[in-house]
Amino acid sequence: MFSLRNAFSGILVISIAVAASSAQGNSAGPLTVTSPNGQIAITLSENVFARGRNASPTSHLQYAVDFHGKRLMEPAELGLMIVGQPDLGPGMHLIASQPESADETYSIPVGKTSTVRNHYNGARADYQDESGRKLTVELRAFDDGVAFRYSLPEQASLTKVRIANELTEFRYAKDALTYPLILDGYQSSYEDEYQMRNVNGLHNDWIIGLPYLAELPGLGSVAIAEADIDNYAGMYVRRMGGQQSLSVRADLSPHVDSEGKTDTSYAVETSTPFSSPWRVLMIADEPARLIESNIILNLNPTSKIADTSWIKPGKAAWDWWSGEAAPSVTFKTGMNTATMKRYIDFSSASGFAYMMIDAGWAKAPERKSANDYSALADITQVDPAIDMPELVRYAKEKNVKLWLWSHWSSVDKYMDQAFPQFEKWGIAGVKIDFMNRDDQWMVNWYRKVADLAAQHHLMVDFHGAFKPDGLRRMYPNVITREGVMGKEYLKWSARTSPPHNATLPFTRMLSGPMDYTPGAFGNANLKTFVPRQFMPMGLGTRAQELALFVVFESPFEMVSDYPEHYAGQKEFDFIMRVPTTWDEVHAIGGEPMRWISLARRSGKDWYIGTLTNWDDRNIEAPLSFLGEGKYVAEIYADAPDAGEEPTHTTLSKQAVDRNTVLDVRMVSGGGNAIWIHPAQSPEK
Repeated sequence: MFSLRNAFSGILVISIAVAASSAQGNSAGPLTVTSPNGQIAITLSENVFARGRNASPTSHLQYAVDFHGKRLMEPAELGLMIVGQPDLGPGMHLIASQPESADETYSIPVGKTSTVRNHYNGARADYQDESGRKLTVELRAFDDGVAFRYSLPEQASLTKVRIANELTEFRYAKDALTYPLILDGYQSSYEDEYQMRNVNGLHNDWIIGLPYLAELPGLGSVAIAEADIDNYAGMYVRRMGGQQSLSVRADLSPHVDSEGKTDTSYAVETSTPFSSPWRVLMIADEPARLIESNIILNLNPTSKIADTSWIKPGKAAWDWWSGEAAPSVTFKTGMNTATMKRYIDFSSASGFAYMMIDAGWAKAPERKSANDYSALADITQVDPAIDMPELVRYAKEKNVKLWLWSHWSSVDKYMDQAFPQFEKWGIAGVKIDFMNRDDQWMVNWYRKVADLAAQHHLMVDFHGAFKPDGLRRMYPNVITREGVMGKEYLKWSARTSPPHNATLPFTRMLSGPMDYTPGAFGNANLKTFVPRQFMPMGLGTRAQELALFVVFESPFEMVSDYPEHYAGQKEFDFIMRVPTTWDEVHAIGGEPMRWISLARRSGKDWYIGTLTNWDDRNIEAPLSFLGEGKYVAEIYADAPDAGEEPTHTTLSKQAVDRNTVLDVRMVSGGGNAIWIHPAQSPEK
């Protein structure tokens, strides 16, 4: 045991247990790092075997993971495929190791918890091959998972490096039930349904997006993810091996240059020294507990923004989803000043902090033909139908701030001029859309945008985006992103269904906040639902729609329907009240594709969101997470006839305490939303 104490911003405790032992067939003893609670262990070893039929036996770097003393992930290969050189990993031997660990607590301005504990044991293992090439593998073991990454020190034999792919493998200890997001290519918005497949039922040619959840019977749940993608390509996984194989391997997004041309011969071009992103295995006894994890944040650098007081969570009215439906107004609706003022009025009356002005506000150049999409809207110039100075003035008068939508290519061209102008206008943030890539160039572009936006006090919502990687720790102004098939799909399909809603918390949401845009009050069931652009419907009950505001994490939360749909509806009181950032999260339980129940705390109040798929469902919700004393629960539940009339809910009040177990009953496609507050406190 190695330990050291040092003080900075609290107490940083350095402690680690690194065990070395010999094993038959290994050229060096294994190196094991154990989590602080002793329940998770990751082991590095050098195992001799031949990769391929005609290959000679050689030592290969491998890692394995144990959970509760049982093997969770079998020995799996590590390494990098270097263009023009032998793979980096095979034939390498351990020359030195250094323990490291930390126990610190830090605050974040918005998120699933207001404070985060970063507690891990770790090690740096230095390897070298016969030609003198060097590779370092860094390990960290947390109580909620493990992570590793590659570091290449500066060295004469490796200066300029092109990485074709990784040898990184993930090998399950037994056949696992998994929930893949199967993508049709590397340039993707991540907007699709998740499927249910056993590992040995995956096709080898499927590109699977992260996070990738697996349930291993009798062993636990593990989700593959990645963190801190910096000057590197995004990672996917593919199944490898024959019919009985239980392995998937890392697969990097191919290189794309600044002009958008793809080169599939390599993924990353860089110079030593450099480090890869962290390859993360989130681990828990049951999948719902993974939602509580902050491991991805913890694997990112500390904030570059010293003063975060301007980074504010909040809800926003939004004109795009509801379309032009506004039967109570006399003016022509659309992207014009009068319509935007109508939504600003709605935000102000509802206590929302923001109004989201979507596509169409910027001046677009003349197109040469109907099929000319090459010209970019100039986001430094406002469309004549929009009086931006007047909207800014009017919004300020109404105590509302504005967000502006922009296509990423326009941002790329104009951001040096536009972002300072947005700051002068008093714009709160930018929603940037349609990147649909995570190659090395685009990954670096995200960071460039985040940094420049921070300089001009602009928050960022990345749409058409790849999954979060914890960038919001370093740039807390990146408060949410899309990278999910959200509510907008109901305008032309029935794809964002209750089963989809019950899957997202266990998959996409594990990596970070997601801008799904809940709030539909034109609720319908399978028999009555019709996809349509005008007055779009929500699929599922109104009580489920309320639950989404608790279950889905997004500090910047759209309220998607048009104002008239909320007028006089008792359920809108819950939407106005529910926070968008939290102090604590507690998973009550759930099963992917079936149901989920989450409790979140803001101050002394708790909120519980529960939803089901197309099955009627009753679950018990123990309130043992409450503090001492008496509370009142205000419960929005499916009405008895909600299966036939999805807009119908009941509202009841009940005295509760930490010994109470609530009986939550849901109809097909239903849900339940609860506000719990101290009994002695006046109602808000």
